[in-house]
Amino acid sequence: MEPTFNKYETHTNSYMALRNAVGWIGISLPFVLMIGVFLIFKGDVIHESISHYYYTGMGNVFVGAICAVALFMFYYTGYDEKDNWIGNMAGFFAVGVALFPTTDSGPNDWVGIVHFTCAIGFFLSLISFCFFQFTKTKKDIEPTQQKLARNKIYIACGIIMLACMISIAIYLNVVEENESQTSFVFWAETIALVAFGVSWLTKGETFYPDKEKV
Repeated sequence: MEPTFNKYETHTNSYMALRNAVGWIGISLPFVLMIGVFLIFKGDVIHESISHYYYTGMGNVFVGAICAVALFMFYYTGYDEKDNWIGNMAGFFAVGVALFPTTDSGPNDWVGIVHFTCAIGFFLSLISFCFFQFTKTKKDIEPTQQKLARNKIYIACGIIMLACMISIAIYLNVVEENESQTSFVFWAETIALVAFGVSWLTKGETFYPDKEKV
C-alpha cells in the first residue's frame, strides 16, 4: 500500500523546521560574526556590542540574519491574536535594528537612539513569548510531561533575557561612565541571543518533543 500524504503533518513539520532555523540563527549569530571577522577580515574579534559588527566586513551578515528573523516573525502565526500581534511587533523592531545601525562611537545620534529603542522592543517581545505565549496549552487539553518540561525552559530563557537586559541597562547608566570601553554589552547580548535561540528550538520541539500519537 502506498503511503498517504498528510498535508497537515507536512505543514506542521515545515513550521517546526522554521522555528528551529530561527533558533539556530539566534544562537550562532554572535559566533559567526566573530569567526568571520577573524578569519576573513583579520579584524578585532570582539566588539563593544553585536550591533557594532555592522561597521565590520560582517555587516551584511548581521543585517541579513536580523532581517531573516524579522521575516519569520511577520509570518509567525500562533494560537491567538495576541501571539500574532507580538510576532508582528518583534518583526517590526527587528527591522528597525537592521535598518538603523547603532552609533559607531561617541554619544548616540538619533539613528543610534532608534536602534537602541528597537533592540529593547525586540527583546521585550521575545521575553513576552517566553513568559506568556509559549507556556500556553490548548483549551481542554491536559499538558504532557514534555510540554511541562518545555515550559520550564521557556521561563528560564525569559528570565535570562530579562536579566541580560537589566544588566546592560545598569552597565550603560552606571558602570560605563567610570570605566573604559569593554565587551560587557557584547557578552550580555550573546547570552540573551543564545537564550532566545534555545527558546525557539524548544518551541520547534528540538527539546522534549511530544510523543507521536498512535
